[in-house]
Amino acid sequence: MRQRHNSRFKQLITIILMTFSSSVMAEDRVLIFAAASLTNALTEVGETFKADTIANPTKIKPVFSFASSSALARQIAQGAPAQIYLSANQKWMDYLVKQKAVATDSRVTLLRNSLVLVAPNSSSLNNVELNKDWDIASAVSSSRIAVGDPDHVPAGRYAKQALENLDLWQEAMPLLARASNVRGALALVERGESPLGIVYATDALVSQKVKTVATFPENSHKAIEYPLVIVGHNTNFATRIFYRYLQTKAAQAIFVKYGFEVNSI
Repeated sequence: MRQRHNSRFKQLITIILMTFSSSVMAEDRVLIFAAASLTNALTEVGETFKADTIANPTKIKPVFSFASSSALARQIAQGAPAQIYLSANQKWMDYLVKQKAVATDSRVTLLRNSLVLVAPNSSSLNNVELNKDWDIASAVSSSRIAVGDPDHVPAGRYAKQALENLDLWQEAMPLLARASNVRGALALVERGESPLGIVYATDALVSQKVKTVATFPENSHKAIEYPLVIVGHNTNFATRIFYRYLQTKAAQAIFVKYGFEVNSI
């Protein structure tokens, strides 16, 4: 009888320990869905956070999934297990708010960016004057301008707004090489497949293969803002800690290093 009791007790202890271990492991990892343009900066933020024994005494591991803000937002709306979301525009954050998929009281605008025209380093172009007289067809010759798809990608939407504002959209529209995200557009220019591309200033900054030949006026498009939010009602310890870390001076310094403007929160 005593042996049976001990066996049941050991089973109970095993179940408790397994449950506790699973809980700790679940809190030890934070999955962040973030816009592709944040790849370099956020990767460094994550590495810095993991090495910071004061900010991260429990060894929380941030894990990133980078893609177009639209694709990530749709995945979250369909139940993807992201715990934090960082979008490259407010539209897709608004979408998730309407879907009741995020904790609205955690929404903050973390960063800002600007829009630039880039060319391969080997290009003879150095300065392009962006106005309604710019001959886009001659500039790209028989090729195309690389952009994030304006129908889905925030960078592409900003590009469309800017070109419309400069009365260049109708000429540019049939000459676009539409990429699935802004890093895809950058890659087309880096490989020389497109002579020009419209990307974020931060993308141009991290590339060793392109140069900025023009900056679009700030008033030619909506403000390029990066809102941050906690997904669902995710209140576990690890999520809260990394969410707060993204707003610290240490994280801000890294974002600035990669060319982002940091909003005061």
